[in-house]
Amino acid sequence: MQVNNINLINFRNYENLSLDFSPNINMIIGQNGQGKTNIVEAVHFLSFAKSFRTNKDKEVINFEANTSYIKSIVTNEADENKIDIKISKDSKKAINVDNIPISKISDLMGIINVVVFSPEDTKIVSDSPIYRRNFMDKEISQIRPVYYNLLLDYNKTLNNKNTLLKSQNIDMIMLDIYDEQLADIMEKIITYRDTFIKTISEIAKETHYIISSKKENLLIEYKSNLKSSIKSDILSELKDARVEDIRHTVSTKGIHKDDIMLKIGDIDIRKYGSQGQKKTATISLKLSEIELIHNMKKEYPIVILDDIFSELDITRRMMLVEKLYNIQTFITTTEKIDINKDIKYFEVKDRNVLV
Repeated sequence: MQVNNINLINFRNYENLSLDFSPNINMIIGQNGQGKTNIVEAVHFLSFAKSFRTNKDKEVINFEANTSYIKSIVTNEADENKIDIKISKDSKKAINVDNIPISKISDLMGIINVVVFSPEDTKIVSDSPIYRRNFMDKEISQIRPVYYNLLLDYNKTLNNKNTLLKSQNIDMIMLDIYDEQLADIMEKIITYRDTFIKTISEIAKETHYIISSKKENLLIEYKSNLKSSIKSDILSELKDARVEDIRHTVSTKGIHKDDIMLKIGDIDIRKYGSQGQKKTATISLKLSEIELIHNMKKEYPIVILDDIFSELDITRRMMLVEKLYNIQTFITTTEKIDINKDIKYFEVKDRNVLV
């Protein structure tokens, strides 16, 4: 997979920027606040139609404009595609693939896959369950776009149920309908999540063993909030929780409360792991994403390393670069780094990019 070029109009601090990329390593150098991460943020948009930095699309539009554009030619093993994304303050986001409008984000997913390494990634290991659920959801959506649609349906139905639970006079028949719909969706989502975690766990275990100098075994387990993955059992659990739901005016059971257990041996590294163990486990997870996509798509994703080199010692830095050999990689950094690879350099300064 490869992003051949990109054209940005009124995207963040760039009024008009056109760049051609190397199929190997693209190193984007600049001081903080100059706009180097804005470039890789736009690359990420090509895969998910969203930022990895904010959930609010309007934040990527230049302050002095109402509309932002991202245009690119991307290549995968099967095809070459032209992707155009329009982000507006006044209307819905518009996406064209080869000049044909698409109505669902899931139709964009899978054209190219992107894996991002950023300093925020350690939250997957050490912070609240929402970061681990987001990790699962994002990666499964990349390889199984239908899963993304299931999540949309689940969240919409869950919001409807929660709104009903907050009403003065609760319609019990409607609650039954919502629980029936939720149980059906959850059965599918749990299966996707369980399969994903089992698959990535095997890859991460091997990866972590190598990068920990054969000293540690990383174990990853899916922890569902529900006792069963069968629809009829899920429905029973939802009905059993109804008194609590009404008392708390919110749905207390469901996949929105799932988690992932990460252990080294018998140690829960989320709670008791050292900073070094958490950092190594995080790298293992992210590298496993790359291998999982490669195993399923038969080609490597595009990789973004956003300001993480300063977080790594020289050993981890070189290990990471070796692992990314022959993968199109975007590295943002405050200083030029010599890593003995074929590199195209971009220097960002005062809204200009020098190649």
